[in-house]
Amino acid sequence: MPLALLALAIGAFGIGTTEFVIMGVLPEVASDFGVSIPTAGLLVTGYALGVVIGAPIMTALGTKVSRKRMLMMLMGLFVLGNLLSAVAPVFGLMLAGRVVASLAHGAFFGIGSVVAAELVAPEKKAGAIAMMFSGLTIANVVGVPLGTLVGQSMGWRATFTGVAALGVLGLLGVAKLVPEMPKPQGVRLRHELAAFKNIQVLLAMAMTVLGFGGVFAAITYIAPMMTHVTGFADGSVTWLLVLFGIGMVVGNLVGGRFADRALMPMLYVSLGGLSIVLALFTVTAHQKALAAISIALIGALGFATVPPLQKRVLDHAHGAPTLASAVNIGAFNLGNALSAWLGGLVIAAGLGYTAPNWVGAALAGGALVLAVFSAALERRSGGHSTVIAGAAPSGTRAAVPH
Repeated sequence: MPLALLALAIGAFGIGTTEFVIMGVLPEVASDFGVSIPTAGLLVTGYALGVVIGAPIMTALGTKVSRKRMLMMLMGLFVLGNLLSAVAPVFGLMLAGRVVASLAHGAFFGIGSVVAAELVAPEKKAGAIAMMFSGLTIANVVGVPLGTLVGQSMGWRATFTGVAALGVLGLLGVAKLVPEMPKPQGVRLRHELAAFKNIQVLLAMAMTVLGFGGVFAAITYIAPMMTHVTGFADGSVTWLLVLFGIGMVVGNLVGGRFADRALMPMLYVSLGGLSIVLALFTVTAHQKALAAISIALIGALGFATVPPLQKRVLDHAHGAPTLASAVNIGAFNLGNALSAWLGGLVIAAGLGYTAPNWVGAALAGGALVLAVFSAALERRSGGHSTVIAGAAPSGTRAAVPH
């Protein structure tokens, strides 16, 4: 794998840390600003919405510059947002800093996926994408716990200062290691938008929303579930999340390895397994050892879907993949927001802290149904998918095999 993938992984590590570390220092932030925990929770919601909105906007703006330069600009924006959060004198400015940082998230992963895929041979594309996303998954094992520890011992401002330093390291890595990759000639925003006419691109994004939504339906409420139902101490939740992060790392690498060999079977196994484990989690959540195993499996099976889904979007948006790739990253965050809301509804309805697991199982099962439908549609068309190739002259269509 090219060394340039390391630079992308470092950037992904910083982004993954800032996205999730806020959950670990939320009480300290709320206390410092004198706001309630639900109000402080807007720092999580605001970030997620910023990713969903920022992904297409920033990617569209990036069509005017080379991909390397755009990646550097996005890391610069990420650093600015985290520094703003670190020095914010009032809560509103802290929230603004979170939103500014989030604007870089979707476009960085979207453009980074395209760059990673172009750095390697066709049969290694999913593996290269997985290598970049390993930064995000490792962030949940190392960055988030470490950032939480720093925030609790030195103050949450030190946490965000450290994350900004990671962003600077990522920016320097991109500048030094990522080769110049000028934007494809002839590609315009209308070509990028044309990818959304492809039903396979839309189905892959829907699978992303539902599949990853299944993961976060359970994980969003993991703290009250583990403490009130399973009987873990409050301090154990951090290590359970580390276990979830380890599962993410393993699943991401396995998904990348096998997606290059058998993409759709990989999706069937991971989405089917995820739905089953989430359904069983309503039972295994009552026993500590089984609950811990379930959490690791949810992380592994959930993130095993990331490389194949991202690669599927790239394959079917052939010739104009950048915007579709970035929007698919937004779809992950849309799934997070949707599942957290649905999980909250069933808890509020008095169905208990394990009820979100049934929501997650249903969402993952829906993603599996879409995967089967997508493959059937592809077989009906003879194994080909007609997409508009942005690099081709206007009006030209290219049949791209998958």
